[in-house]
Amino acid sequence: MEPSVLSRAIAAATSVATSLDLPADDAIVLHNSNRLAVRLTPCDVLARVAHAGQEDAARFEVELATQLAEAGAPTGTLAARADPLVYTHDGFAVTLWTYYEPVTAQVSPVEYAKALEQLHAGLRTCSVPAPPFTDRIAEAERLVASSDLSPELGDADRELLSTTMGNLRRAIDDRGAAEQLLHGEPHPGNLLSTRSGPLFIDLETCCRGPVEFDLAHVSAAAGQHYPGVDHGLLDECWQLVLAMVAAWRWERGDEFPNGRWFGEELLRALRAGPPWPTLDVVTSRLDVR
Repeated sequence: MEPSVLSRAIAAATSVATSLDLPADDAIVLHNSNRLAVRLTPCDVLARVAHAGQEDAARFEVELATQLAEAGAPTGTLAARADPLVYTHDGFAVTLWTYYEPVTAQVSPVEYAKALEQLHAGLRTCSVPAPPFTDRIAEAERLVASSDLSPELGDADRELLSTTMGNLRRAIDDRGAAEQLLHGEPHPGNLLSTRSGPLFIDLETCCRGPVEFDLAHVSAAAGQHYPGVDHGLLDECWQLVLAMVAAWRWERGDEFPNGRWFGEELLRALRAGPPWPTLDVVTSRLDVR
């Protein structure tokens, strides 16, 4: 969110918390992109703030989080001292979550794979309407197809992304792999290392598809410890995810930190060809830039 919007979003989160008798004298921004994550103190609640118009996605996430908590899945939970609702204030949609004090230890590949396997088991118990993962591919394809939506994307790169996503969508569909409810984006940025163990957050990207689509968002080392993987399908999903994330980074108004450089790095990886780097490898290049 832009600085002018950021202050209003923080004020909205604070107002919602105080209206529920949750003291919020201070706010610490933890993440700021298209949505805001802010820690409110001294109530120690995590507020997630989105622009108005995203209430349906927020309600979906609240319902899914409630069902996953009942299933004992390794996910962040809603704040215990507030009703599980989407609160609206001053043009923002606010949800309130448990704040987890981070621990310094990194999640090992074995722990990561186990947590994702447990999450998938929990997701299989949930009854929520979720779109197929191919809808997310179609969204990325529409973005690339429109120069109005991605005006700074060059013609050659536009063709590369369009062809890559179209070919892989058909190839994956032809495999006829088993599908289930997925997280959608279980990358390291959406996994917290806490005293309670690894916990997945950001559930609004949930969709239906093969587990290999989720595995394409994690490190190769973690994927090696997940049982029953179709490695041919995983290789296709790795390339697909690179192309999809690249498309989103070229969207007009994208607010992902260093997003344009990230998009350029993803395009370089696609042009270079296999073996395909995982997202964490591309992100590490961003970190040392």
